[in-house]
Amino acid sequence: MADDDYNDIDMGYEDEPPEPEIEEGAVEEDNNNEDVPDDIVGEETEEKEQEQVPRPRKTSKYMTKYERARILGTRALQISMNAPVMVELEGETDPLEIAMKELRERKIPFTIRRYLPDGSYEDWGVDELIVEDSWKRQVGGD
Repeated sequence: MADDDYNDIDMGYEDEPPEPEIEEGAVEEDNNNEDVPDDIVGEETEEKEQEQVPRPRKTSKYMTKYERARILGTRALQISMNAPVMVELEGETDPLEIAMKELRERKIPFTIRRYLPDGSYEDWGVDELIVEDSWKRQVGGD
């Protein structure tokens, strides 16, 4: 296809806005902060992290059966794909059993994000939530 064919089909090549001309002697602005030392930028982010005050949470401290199912399934999939196991194994080979053992010992490194009706959300660590013991029936109990 020759270059002349591009003018026949509207591909947007001729309608592009021209680049702004820079006057002689004018300094072009550079907004990528390359001239700012990294330690100054790092201090600003640390201050922002310290300013975040934990708000009182609106949602329940209990893990729902849906959250539990998703966490166990996701963690079992990770374990089956050779992710490091966070608990001592005592002969368990089934990834779902290992995931349940990790959940029992609160060693699963996940964060649950619960969305609220106003569009905001709350983040809960798996170790912060209370898990019902209904799974003991499924595994055989302790």
